[in-house]
Amino acid sequence: MMAHALGSMAPVSASIMPDASLRKTGLKVKRDAMEFNVQNRLSFDNKLWMPLPSVNLKRRQTPTQYQCKVVAMSVQQTAKNKVPVQPLELDNAKEPPLNLYKPKEPYTATIVSVERLVGSNAPGETCHIVIDHGGNVPYWEGQSYGVIPPVRVIFGTEIHETGENPKKPGNPNNVRLYSIASTRYGDSFDGKTASLCVRRAVYYDPETGKEDPSKKGVCSNFLCDSKPGDKIQLTGPSGKIMLLPEDNPNATHIMIATGTGIAPFRGYLRRMFMEDVTSSYKFGGLSWLFLGVANTDSLLYDDEFNNYLKNYPDNFRYDKALSREQKNKSGGKMYVQDKIEEYSDEIFKLLDEGAHIYFCGLKGMMPGIQDTLKRVAEQRGESWDAKLSQLKKNKQWHVEVY
Repeated sequence: MMAHALGSMAPVSASIMPDASLRKTGLKVKRDAMEFNVQNRLSFDNKLWMPLPSVNLKRRQTPTQYQCKVVAMSVQQTAKNKVPVQPLELDNAKEPPLNLYKPKEPYTATIVSVERLVGSNAPGETCHIVIDHGGNVPYWEGQSYGVIPPVRVIFGTEIHETGENPKKPGNPNNVRLYSIASTRYGDSFDGKTASLCVRRAVYYDPETGKEDPSKKGVCSNFLCDSKPGDKIQLTGPSGKIMLLPEDNPNATHIMIATGTGIAPFRGYLRRMFMEDVTSSYKFGGLSWLFLGVANTDSLLYDDEFNNYLKNYPDNFRYDKALSREQKNKSGGKMYVQDKIEEYSDEIFKLLDEGAHIYFCGLKGMMPGIQDTLKRVAEQRGESWDAKLSQLKKNKQWHVEVY
């Protein structure tokens, strides 16, 4: 990343966790979930990033205090300036990279960091995982990586990575697809990393209600348990449905996510509001994010989004549906489709004017959303089937569910 103009230098107190771990890529400091790897980095919303040896800070542990000197960036300056990115050649390609690496010949990348994203009261665990691909597996915003998890077999005290599929001995594990949660420049802004947003899949015995460790999700647990320096087998990138259309930088983008479905939208928004892509893309339209999660502790990348809301109020809107904390108009739990219904007149108007609408998350989200949109359309005297057909024909409708 190109060096950015610096503000004042001042001694401050930094919170450093007991399990701090050194990393080769420079300090990673996490203050209220706003996170990136740092060498000469910025502060956002008065959150400071230090060009010192790498330290891993985790919110869920109790910090001890150490004094250190940091280079601080003024909040006023960061509100006006975006982060320079390199290499800008990543913006020159006319077509997205597709399937550069396939399951039989995957790319061996390296885990940079694994950070818990959610608070202690969130159901389950979701992690932000940064992967170093050395610039060899480039991608565009909205694409996915495939991950081939190893099978760890213990012989005595040694762990062997066999790479076999437990259901098909002698065959490699099946590829799991994960939406990429960063821009093509990655969290370090140099085009060499990619980030994934992964929820640890666990299963519960329906009779006892207790977690069954023998039925954990293979790949999600492998990723969430990874340590810096671990190797990971990547395929891809894949996917064209969720690519961010950039032919009109003043377009409207309505993004609807549940849980880890936030991944591609984080990439979109960093490209729109955080990065200074001088060669091409300068966003001047409207991005409207709807995020559905269980509770406040389950919100993902919330500080990033709130920064955009503060710094770009004319270009960004952010609405949350917290099913365990909010009620819909009928007194039931607030799901993302209920939040959409609240703004349905405005959403339909924007769609009529050419807005793109995106959906990403568990496939169970779509029936409720489709039913809500159909009901709203009928109340407006419109045929939802005809409207949906037109949206698809105009390439305004983008869905990626899993």
